[in-house]
Amino acid sequence: MTLSLWLSLVAICMMGAMSPGPSLAVVLKHSIHGSMKNGMLAAISHGVGVGFYAAASLLGLGALMLQFPTVYQVLVYFGAAYLAYLGIKILLAKPSADELQVAHQSGSAQQALQDGFAIAFLNPKLAVFFLALFSQFIDPANLTFKVGMIMCLTVFVIDTGWYLIVAALTELSKKRFAFTRSSPWLDKILGVVFIALAIRVVITL
Repeated sequence: MTLSLWLSLVAICMMGAMSPGPSLAVVLKHSIHGSMKNGMLAAISHGVGVGFYAAASLLGLGALMLQFPTVYQVLVYFGAAYLAYLGIKILLAKPSADELQVAHQSGSAQQALQDGFAIAFLNPKLAVFFLALFSQFIDPANLTFKVGMIMCLTVFVIDTGWYLIVAALTELSKKRFAFTRSSPWLDKILGVVFIALAIRVVITL
């Protein structure tokens, strides 16, 4: 892969990572409700999930998804259900300040890792996206392990790096504008956003 081709891949991956959607909502959720650390954990686990689909597409998973649309649709519906679950969970939660602190200390880091990975893994559109993307840059017949690793690492680093920046900027915004985990209006907005994203995923299937 030439430098010019790699830079083109970088540019496309950056635009894809920076487009708003469920992934951004998940990182914001854990950055706002938890901490910058939790947001960054969600960012890293999301990057792992995206990197998984990048590698899997090179191994033919994207083509298999197209050949077996039922499996593809099931994963999409699971992803939409997971988004709706997160939204409803936020809307129905009414913990006290002490309960929030306990939840933050005990399980939010693990939940951040789980949500970050799940929101990527339950999005099979990534496999199809990378199948279409990589086909523009490589000839499958001449694909080498080195080139494949470069492409997958590029995807992982860009996706993870962008959401790490989002987590850091969210933390700065919390300090600047005095956002707190217990802001009821912010919770309502996040809950509605997750449910709206779930509906959009189903409608655009």
